[in-house]
Amino acid sequence: MSDDADTLPPPDDQRIVDLKQALEERYLSYALSTITQRALPDARDGLKPVHRRIIHAMRLLRLDPGQGYKKSARIVGDVIGKFHPHGDQSIYDALVRLAQDFALRYPLVDGQGNFGNIDGDSAAAMRYTESRMTEVATRLLEGITEDAIDFKPTYDGEDEEPVVLPSNFPNLLANGSTGIAVGMATSVPPHNIVELCNAALKLIHNPAATTDELVHADLSAPPSMEDLVRGPDFPTGGHLVESRSSIVHSYETGRGAFRLRAVWHKEEKGRGVYQIVVTEIPYGVQKSRLVEKIAELLLAKKLPLLKDVRDESADDIRLVLEPRAGTVDAVILMEQLFKVSELELRFPLNLNLLDKGTTPRVMSLADALRAWLDHRKVVLVRRSEHRLEQIANRLEVLEGYIVAYLNLDEVIRIIREEDDAKASLMATFDLTDNQAEAILNMRLRSLRKLEEIELRKEHANLTAEQGKLQALLASDKRQWGEIAKQVEALKKAYPLFEADDTTPHHLGARRTVFFDAPTADAAEISEAFIEREPITVILSEKGWIRAPKGHNAPIDEKGFKAGDRLKLAINCETTDKLLMLTTGGKVYTLGADKLPGGRGQGEPVRIMVDIDEGQDIVGLFVYKPGAKRIIASSAGYGFIVGEDDLVANTRKGKQILNVSLPEEARLIVRCDGDRVAVIGQNRKLLVFPMAQLATMTRGKGVRLQRYKDGGISDIKTFYAADGLTWTDSSGRTYSKPTEELTDWLGDRASAGRQPPTGFPRNNKFVG
Repeated sequence: MSDDADTLPPPDDQRIVDLKQALEERYLSYALSTITQRALPDARDGLKPVHRRIIHAMRLLRLDPGQGYKKSARIVGDVIGKFHPHGDQSIYDALVRLAQDFALRYPLVDGQGNFGNIDGDSAAAMRYTESRMTEVATRLLEGITEDAIDFKPTYDGEDEEPVVLPSNFPNLLANGSTGIAVGMATSVPPHNIVELCNAALKLIHNPAATTDELVHADLSAPPSMEDLVRGPDFPTGGHLVESRSSIVHSYETGRGAFRLRAVWHKEEKGRGVYQIVVTEIPYGVQKSRLVEKIAELLLAKKLPLLKDVRDESADDIRLVLEPRAGTVDAVILMEQLFKVSELELRFPLNLNLLDKGTTPRVMSLADALRAWLDHRKVVLVRRSEHRLEQIANRLEVLEGYIVAYLNLDEVIRIIREEDDAKASLMATFDLTDNQAEAILNMRLRSLRKLEEIELRKEHANLTAEQGKLQALLASDKRQWGEIAKQVEALKKAYPLFEADDTTPHHLGARRTVFFDAPTADAAEISEAFIEREPITVILSEKGWIRAPKGHNAPIDEKGFKAGDRLKLAINCETTDKLLMLTTGGKVYTLGADKLPGGRGQGEPVRIMVDIDEGQDIVGLFVYKPGAKRIIASSAGYGFIVGEDDLVANTRKGKQILNVSLPEEARLIVRCDGDRVAVIGQNRKLLVFPMAQLATMTRGKGVRLQRYKDGGISDIKTFYAADGLTWTDSSGRTYSKPTEELTDWLGDRASAGRQPPTGFPRNNKFVG
């Protein structure tokens, strides 16, 4: 017992920890590691650690653009063994992406072999492919051996790796980057290098330049070598459908999205037949998956305007879309496809970057460019200081050589006769240790007369270079001038246009162009999703609705529930919208294509729209754009309202006629004519000019007819030139010319008189 007690830890042992605190500390450590060492790119060189390590490993393997290729497996092995102890497949995937010209705007790896394609096919195994660096990658490394950047120990402490690359190339904005960290993400689209250089030069000359000043003024103008940033420039091209104000706002805040569309054209086949050919698809979309998605929509009959889709691509993209008929509007068809497929997408912008490699923050376009320029200035200063140190060492040696040449015989004597030649040389000629060592290591063949002339010439050149570098380091203005020269040289290395202008898709040419989306009618586009068919809409008294195919479909009493019967039946098409008025004065919108078919008794309207409790349906009719209606309450108040104002976009409907119990909405009739005929339940008829009726979008309305008892019964509009007509219960039609309606003509809100002989007893214009 005592032995066990001796082995128990004391109560204050360090192994007893606060679980909450321990979890917080460990999760924070994990989150910071993910943010800074995996997911977010450095704003200075635009690289994540894995990409930086791949480029550094390729430099150590001497895989320059002019050298031969090496197996990708060799590169991956070096990266794993020296710098990045993670899975080989993840490293190879990163290497492959750096080589794909459809993934990176300016590839950093020159791949030989199968590195995948835009269809989404994977690259060949790393043992089959070979790689070397591109010219862009060498620009990222420029000056790395000249103390331009800091190095840090690798994971095992046996080697060193760069903290950041010198980056004589705005890689972050030029190639873009995406990543998901812990609680944050980044998404940077690629841009054109010429435009980035021009924006950087503007920032150098005017550090206070705003984002608005860095975005090109006229996005629709043809591209030129003096363009500022127009917007993203994706390697797969495409049409950018975005306004300048939206682009400026996105770049200013560092957050937003860019609407990108496929590029297409109409290809005539003769005899009124055509096909649509898509030649560029949005960035990041797998072509094979895109074709599959369109084919699935086609089989599901969700693209009634499209007949077939084919992939005829070879080296270039060529997707062929065949319309249902030659009469199909190509613009409407494409607008339909843009809505339902990845032929259009919104590429997000989230400039959440590592500032100076440590602190994540959302930057504006100007901030991101300044981060790169400030880094370039640090690199310039460090390289200049490194070069000055080299020059000083060389000048020291040269001065020793010159002393030796001026006293050559004595130097030879000392070397031959003195036991400690080095000490004697230093004492005799007042030389430094480095100078004496250099003289002793001098080869005999260098002791010729011409060598002295070369030494003095080199000394003069180095002294002049030393003076220039010292002047550069002493002047901030000169430093920015030197950086501007470097940016100008970079801009000229990747021109928008080749000299012969025969290769429009070379590395520097802008690939994504701006495009104004066609102003297609939204209603036409919506209808394009629906196959047009004639239907008969049947509504019962208890609110059950169905829509059998065809017009004038037979209505069987067996189609209604017990105690229910027909309320109304209207002929329309599946592409129509139906407007429905309830007693509460609300109007609801129903899509004819969404109504249940003719089998069975249909479905209750109340499961399609949210009709308030205790309200009934007053009327149902087909929506006609531009048409007008008269809406009236049971108390005889009403007004004219446009059918466009009746359309409701939600299940809750739209309140049009304001009524309060016991009043309710009673009528909504077509407004065609210049006269209004109103009859009340008291069997009084009044005819007045349409001009006396107000036009509103919502309200109680004005009094149509005055009643002592009861309310309104029916309304009819007509033209004075045609006269007033009505139909009795036997189907006979009566007509009264306007000249014979003198007794009933009056002003709005009058009481009216008994209707003419033959008017239906139910006080309706249609008996």
